Amino acid sequence: MDLLLKDAAENLTCLGPDSLSMRIGLSGPPGAGKSTFIEKFGKHLTGCGHRVAVLAVDPSSATTGGSILGDKTRMPELTVDPSAYIRPSPARGHLGGVTRSTNEAIVLCEAAGYDVVIVETVGVGQSEISVADMVDLFGLIIAPAGGDELQGLKKGIVEMCDMVIVNKSDGDLLPAAMRTQADYLSSLKYARPRWRDWRVPVLRVSSVTCEGLEKLWATMTSYRKLMLTSGQLLQRRREQQRTWLHSHLQEAVMTEFMNTGGMAAVLADMEKKVSAGIVTPGNACDELVLKYKQLLK
Repeated sequence: MDLLLKDAAENLTCLGPDSLSMRIGLSGPPGAGKSTFIEKFGKHLTGCGHRVAVLAVDPSSATTGGSILGDKTRMPELTVDPSAYIRPSPARGHLGGVTRSTNEAIVLCEAAGYDVVIVETVGVGQSEISVADMVDLFGLIIAPAGGDELQGLKKGIVEMCDMVIVNKSDGDLLPAAMRTQADYLSSLKYARPRWRDWRVPVLRVSSVTCEGLEKLWATMTSYRKLMLTSGQLLQRRREQQRTWLHSHLQEAVMTEFMNTGGMAAVLADMEKKVSAGIVTPGNACDELVLKYKQLLK
């Protein structure tokens, strides 16, 4: 991975920021049609000469820990496209379904020549924010009649997105899609913009007729151009790397903490005391850290 990062840095120096791939994160509630949309959108991009990688994170069972990993079955056309690559992976209990391997898989796909990398994540509402820390553009996919404008404001995910995509804008759902678009446009007027020069657009698309896909891609490229010109894209990626360093560090420290001899038993005993109301969670944490320091000496 270090060699790939070094090679990427050399390419950036020689070719400039325009050589960077476009990282797109897509999320949304179940039933919004994310997989169908990604297939049609991916086919549109490969038809325009792009090479597309799709990293689809599948939810893991809370009981068995297993995942179906059936995203390829929902994208039959894109799966056999020679200019596309689809990699499903299990969420494994991570918040938002974004795992450490997903972040590194983005780098591998870019090294393999894919200039558009799409990360599809588990649609779980407000907890789905970690994907925004590994992509250049974060899009929220919603279905028509998914809630009024007030509900749109309540969703923390709306505050993180750079674009709202109203899917299924066709047939009998067209009027509802237009109302949903208007509701979100109205609600976003009261939301603080993430970027000074970018107003979050709300676009309607159809995964059946492919209507709106061309305009959507044009809007995405306009966003990328703005971010490149202002220097915010490179700044955003540097900040994302620091964020993921801290995330990996927390995970590694917790693993080391649990693997230290005797700490698992001490933690289990402390959990019983917390559950019984004998000690507060804060004080329990302080005692565990103190015990851990003593074991290290």
